[in-house]
Amino acid sequence: QVQLVESGGGSVQAGGSLTLSCTASGRTVVSSSIAWFRQAPGLEREFVAAIGWNGPRYNADSVKGRFTISRDNARNTVSLQMNSLNPEDTAVYYCALALMAGPPTTPRQYVYWGQGTQVTVSS
Repeated sequence: QVQLVESGGGSVQAGGSLTLSCTASGRTVVSSSIAWFRQAPGLEREFVAAIGWNGPRYNADSVKGRFTISRDNARNTVSLQMNSLNPEDTAVYYCALALMAGPPTTPRQYVYWGQGTQVTVSS
């Protein structure tokens, strides 16, 4: 089993920044991918960014140029630096782990999920 714990959510004004962190514990998994998804009320879960074991990264078009995902395999931690936040970024952000390289970008390919952390951006 792998446990994922997110941290770093909160409230910020439009134009501000936040950094989310996801720490994995439990079974050590090599060649895994970790992604961030988000879900706003009434909407489906949406891909945000993902990073593979050796660093390949993908960002959703909606966050390109604003969000940066990074990974520290030694510390089992993935971070999401979010800049130039706007109210449309308001959602619960989830960290997820896939047992494959890639990284994949669809929720069904991710086996382990964190509990989520709320990000609220006010105008």
